[in-house]
Formats: sequence, C-alpha cells, structure tokens
Amino acid sequence: MPKILIVTPTYNERDNLAPFLDGVFDVLPDANVLVVDDASPDGTGALADRIAASDPRVKVYHRPGKLGLGSAYLEAFRRGIDEGYDLIFEMDTDLSHDPRYLPDFLRAFEQGADLVIGSRNVPGGGVDGWGPGRHIISKGGSLYSRTILGLGVRDLTSGYKGFRREVLESIVLGDVRSEGYSFQVELTFRAVLRGFKVAEVPIVFVDRRAGQSKMNKRIFAEAVLMMPRLRLMALTGRL
Repeated sequence: MPKILIVTPTYNERDNLAPFLDGVFDVLPDANVLVVDDASPDGTGALADRIAASDPRVKVYHRPGKLGLGSAYLEAFRRGIDEGYDLIFEMDTDLSHDPRYLPDFLRAFEQGADLVIGSRNVPGGGVDGWGPGRHIISKGGSLYSRTILGLGVRDLTSGYKGFRREVLESIVLGDVRSEGYSFQVELTFRAVLRGFKVAEVPIVFVDRRAGQSKMNKRIFAEAVLMMPRLRLMALTGRL
C-alpha cells in the first residue's frame, strides 16, 4: 500500500470532525489525516488535539487565524512531501466528501492516474441537497473555467482530489496564488500543463449538515477573475 496522507482544513467543524475521521479510517485504516485548523473559535482545534493524543494516525497543525483554504493546503502539501507520503488527498471535513469513494481513487491511481478528482459532473456523479441557484453557480463556474483554460476536466472546482507526490513536487507551490475555489482549478491546470494524467471518479456530493458554508462573494469574485489570469500566464510561459 502507498503511504497516504489526507489533508482536511478546518474552521468551526467541531461537530463534523469525529464522524469525518471515523469514516476515513473505516475505509483506509492505515492512512494518516492531517487536520489544519485555523484557530477555530468553536474548539475544533482542541478536539483535534484530544483525538490525536489517543490516535497516532491523526496529526494536527494549528495556524494563528483564518488564513484561507489555499494556504492551508499548500502548507500541508509541503509537510506531506517532506514526510515522504506517496499520495496526498484533499477532503472537506463537513461530510460532503464521502470517504467511501476513497477506494475508487486508489483504483484510478493503480490504473495510471497522477491526479484523481472526485467529480460531480461525470456519469454516476451528482449533488444531494443543493437548490437550483447553487447548481447554476457550480456548473456555470466549471464550464466557464473549462472554456477559458481549454481543459476537458468536467469538475474543475471539486475539492475532493488526490495527488501523487510527483505532481505536487513538480508544481512550484510558492507560485500558486489562488485561495478559494479557483485554487482547485489552478492546481489541476498546472498539473495538466506538466503532462500529468488526470482521472475523474464519480462522487455524490452531499451538502453540509452542520456548520456554515465558507463560500462568499470575495471567493466567487476571485474565481471569476483568476481564470483569464491563469490563461495569460500559461500563454506567456509563467506557469
């Protein structure tokens, strides 16, 4: 088995953390999970410390404040590379990313994929719990990104994904500028530009049952503006 690290950034996810960890270890008992907590006011970080004290598979990295999704993942990726993990995953703690799909990711890696994306937009994939407006924003955002960047990946904004360490090693992580949903697009775009093979496995995304969504107008605006910037950087050889 490859050495696996699952990274899950947290901010006010106290009610979801333990069920999330239970779900991961039910299907991948030998994996490690790194909880990156941005000083959650609800005590998520303290709960993570208590769990880690009794379970060596759980590691916790505390940050001094709410510093953003992108930087949380980038810092975790560097740690994962330094500690010799073969596969590094991104997952949300809010239970929207069902761990039961993780074996499907591993099969895709065994078949030669370098980056595996949990996709809502391929046959067998979907979303449970969204209203029409959220569907339009999600599908429209993915179509917008695919069109500008010229990519065939169906679900560019998915945050449920796994990387071979070689993919992350090839990307100059310090050059990644996106923070919100465009962060997911940028990493995939950079991987494709470097010739890595991308596979999409179908998932059903379940809207969070506890806590509040982190989506806001600033994150949405960043995603809209970042796509032309990424395209221009690619055309001028700066990616």
